[in-house]
Formats: sequence, C-alpha cells, structure tokens
Amino acid sequence: MNLDTEFLEKLASAEPAPGGGGASAYAGALAAALAAMVGNLAVGKPKYADEQEGIRASLDRLAQLRARLLELVPADADAYLPLNRAYRMPRGTEDEAAARQAAIQEALGPACDIPLEIMEACSAIIDEADYLARHGSKLAVSDAGAAAVLARGALVSAAMNIFLNVDSMTDPERALRYRARVNEMMISAQMRSDIVASLVMGYLQ
Repeated sequence: MNLDTEFLEKLASAEPAPGGGGASAYAGALAAALAAMVGNLAVGKPKYADEQEGIRASLDRLAQLRARLLELVPADADAYLPLNRAYRMPRGTEDEAAARQAAIQEALGPACDIPLEIMEACSAIIDEADYLARHGSKLAVSDAGAAAVLARGALVSAAMNIFLNVDSMTDPERALRYRARVNEMMISAQMRSDIVASLVMGYLQ
C-alpha cells in the first residue's frame, strides 16, 4: 500500500495553506471511508440479508461524502489564500486601510463557508456511522464507533477555523449567524457521536 505524503508535507510546512480546514476535510474523508468498511463487510452476507438495501444506500451516501470532502481539501486552501493576501495588504494610509478592510471582509465569507460545508459533511458521516454500527458488520463495529468519533473531531476542527475568521468580521449580525450555526452543529455532533460511541462500547465491553 502506497501512502501519498505530499499533502502531509505541505501541511507541515510554513506555507499558509493547506491548514486546519484542509486537514479537517481529509480527516472527514478518512471517517467516511472507515464507516464504509463496516458496510462493505456486510454486503452480500446472508447474515445481513434483510439489511442489504439500507446498507447499500448508506454506502452510496458515504462515497459521495468522501468524494466531496476530498474536493474540499484544495477548496479550503483556495478559499483561504485570498484572505491571507488581504491581511498582507498595506494599511499605511486611510485609503489603503479601507481597501484592506474591504478585501478582508469580502474574503471572510468563502473562508468560513468551506469549513462550514466540511462540518455539514462530517455531521452526515456521524449519522451513517450510527446506522452502520447498528446494521453493518458486527465484526467491524469498533470501526463504526471510530468513524463517528473521527468525524466529530474533524467537525470541531473545522469549527475552530470558522470561529477564528468570524472574529475579524465587522458586521456583528453576520458574525452571529455563523456562530449560531456552528455552535448548533457542534452540540448536535457531540450528542450523536456520543450515542454511537456508547453503543459501540456496549457491544465491545
């Protein structure tokens, strides 16, 4: 098995991107793949004959989530770089400071929206992990729990990027909308991933 380390090397470097958002998306894709294994191990098995339709539907959704999260790895970098450039703009005069602030405010939206989409995808993975923990291969139930926990970690990581960017927003209502949505998703993800983890631990202990 060949592991492509190019992304990890760039992540570890001093380059401004990729960063936390891309890492979150990549971790989410790993969670989706791990959850899918739990389903694939049950596909075609007589023991899970009554679950085949639901498992295959879950696998289709996980494949879409995994593909989208991998797209969001470079998308997050592309969204952040204009913001990074805006922060580096000169601000020695009033006009320069105003132009810099306008560029920052314009770039903050995409820099928040991509991590928000990462959060939404990771939230959906938790639901799939929950389903597969209950209906997928019991031989891999620990992987369903791991997928839920990993997806929640990726979701929280993406949330941190949003909170950091929201702090630079000059429109308080705009900032409040992002904070409210992110907090809502984090609370929900915590509750649902804890349910999956407890369920899995119940099987294992």
